[in-house]
Amino acid sequence: MKKKILIIFITLYSTLLFAAGPAPTDDKMKTTASTGVKAATKYDIGLKWVSKAKKFEKKKKLTKAENAYKKAIKSLLEANSQDPANPDTLNLLGFSHRKIGDYNNAEVYYAMGLEIDPKHIGINEYMGELFVATNRIDEAKKRLAVLESCNCKEYNELKQIIDGTKQSKY
Repeated sequence: MKKKILIIFITLYSTLLFAAGPAPTDDKMKTTASTGVKAATKYDIGLKWVSKAKKFEKKKKLTKAENAYKKAIKSLLEANSQDPANPDTLNLLGFSHRKIGDYNNAEVYYAMGLEIDPKHIGINEYMGELFVATNRIDEAKKRLAVLESCNCKEYNELKQIIDGTKQSKY
């Protein structure tokens, strides 16, 4: 009888001990209690909204795209307040502002990102596109010069946009 009670006690105790799943050891690796899956960060949520906005644009649903970019900005601003030295967040903030026509804020975020990482491929390409859109071709060519040695598609795309042989898809 004592063995049965001991076995039941050990079984119940071990079940309770492991029921909650693993405890996160780092803020960046927080998990949901029910699934053990990494929780989405504000950056992840912002990136998802940017992706949705691009899909809306392809379908010519421009109001929905603009609203998605605004939601992306909201999440990305929160991500930026948590990690202000992340040039990828600043790139997406610049991109999203540019897409809703807020060129001033777009340029500010791109410039902040370049202060952290002057050779950031995405920021240099998108800032070059911003300069083309605002008729500052000389400034766009400076961004192109930074990309010249990257051996990347962004260099060719920006070059074609500056030359007028291609329209920006973004």
